[in-house]
Amino acid sequence: MTHPHRPPARRRRAVLATVPFAVAALVGAAAPTAPGTTGAPGAGDPYFPLSGNGGYHVRHYDLTLRYDTGTRHLDGTAVLTARATQRLTRFDLDLTGLTVTGVTVDRAPAAFRRDGQELVVTPRRTLPAGRAFRVAVKYRGTPGPVTDPDGSPDGWIPTDDGAFVAGEPQGAMTWFPANAHPRDKSSYDFTLTVPQGRTAVANGELLSQRTAHGYTTFRWRESRPMAAYLATATVGTFKVQRYTTPDGIRVYNAVDPREATTAAPVLKKLPAVLAWESKLFGPYPFRSAGAIVDHAPGVGYALETQTRPLYDSAPDLTTLVHESAHQWFGDSVSLTSWKDIWLNEGFATYAEWLYAEQHGGDSAQKAFDALYATPADNQLWAYPPGDPGSGKNIFGMPVYARGAMTLHELRKAVGDRDFFRILRTWAAQHRDGHGTTAQFTQLAERVSGKRLDGLFHTWLFTKGKPDSA
Repeated sequence: MTHPHRPPARRRRAVLATVPFAVAALVGAAAPTAPGTTGAPGAGDPYFPLSGNGGYHVRHYDLTLRYDTGTRHLDGTAVLTARATQRLTRFDLDLTGLTVTGVTVDRAPAAFRRDGQELVVTPRRTLPAGRAFRVAVKYRGTPGPVTDPDGSPDGWIPTDDGAFVAGEPQGAMTWFPANAHPRDKSSYDFTLTVPQGRTAVANGELLSQRTAHGYTTFRWRESRPMAAYLATATVGTFKVQRYTTPDGIRVYNAVDPREATTAAPVLKKLPAVLAWESKLFGPYPFRSAGAIVDHAPGVGYALETQTRPLYDSAPDLTTLVHESAHQWFGDSVSLTSWKDIWLNEGFATYAEWLYAEQHGGDSAQKAFDALYATPADNQLWAYPPGDPGSGKNIFGMPVYARGAMTLHELRKAVGDRDFFRILRTWAAQHRDGHGTTAQFTQLAERVSGKRLDGLFHTWLFTKGKPDSA
């Protein structure tokens, strides 16, 4: 992610430069709940304790949405194919700000109630552990964003011609019911209907586009596992460009006409950027790529939505490099806890440094030195990137810049050959899955044959300005 007020890529660059179903009413009281049969209302994340849910894994989301850009009204049906990971008499979904009109579990009406951001569902029959089941939710309303701990908008953000839909870290729940924590990754189908003349862009590949009776329906599919916060259904007036790169990646760019002139020379470089990153990090992890360039001046950031990063305005090349690098680090290899956000942002920021170094710009060492020269009371040293302390800090400068500095110290310690082998191995071994800081440090030691616990402790977990090697 990049942000102008925070650091680079979602939050730009503070880095010193930079199915039919019956409608079920809420009826009766919840069935008695035996101990250990209620799915937890959160995934246990220390920074976002109600994000995600326990007791089940969502394998697939099938989202059918109709959005009127004039009234800003949304009608939605979400069908989640899931598997119980424990015996369940009740489970939660994350959903906020919308009216639920019906819930079914395996096509049988289910009782439901709202509790803050939780949609609490009680199926007619208990779900045994290991049981595959399908929950369908019908809902409607006027979606809007939530406000993140750092004050930025997140989720369904209305624009003058549609909506900028960016979900990191907690915005997915503003437009569909979800198990909305990065630990739970799923495939997606989107059926998006919008007024004729508007375009609805989601993740993965466009399967079909059909106009009838003044509305256009777009069907998208993302078949690779994806965290809910990386899903989008951005709507607007867009110029669309489609092509296939020499490497066989299908590109779909959607650009607001007001941003087209400025965006064009940067987007033209996307195939080359992806090819360059593929050489460094390993094969591109998805079948499709592209960009959504909106005109959303009130947003203030870009986001690495899977396969198709989302920009609030025409990006510069550095931002394009950053968001593209996230397709490996953050999207394909996802977090298990928001505390480990440096594995996303530090890696994408270091990709910026590497790109500059190999394309006639400053060396990564020079970028490191410029940052290290900042005084000890600079915000760069305010908290350690491996333990930001709260959700308010996860998009702060230390996560981005000091996270990148950590990688540069690693590079110096192990040499280029082992360093780039570490990055490629990390992306390959955790593709479509998850990774933790502990796993990364173990990998770095295994590949290099060196003890690196001191380096990582100093640069990731020590407060204040560390001594440089």
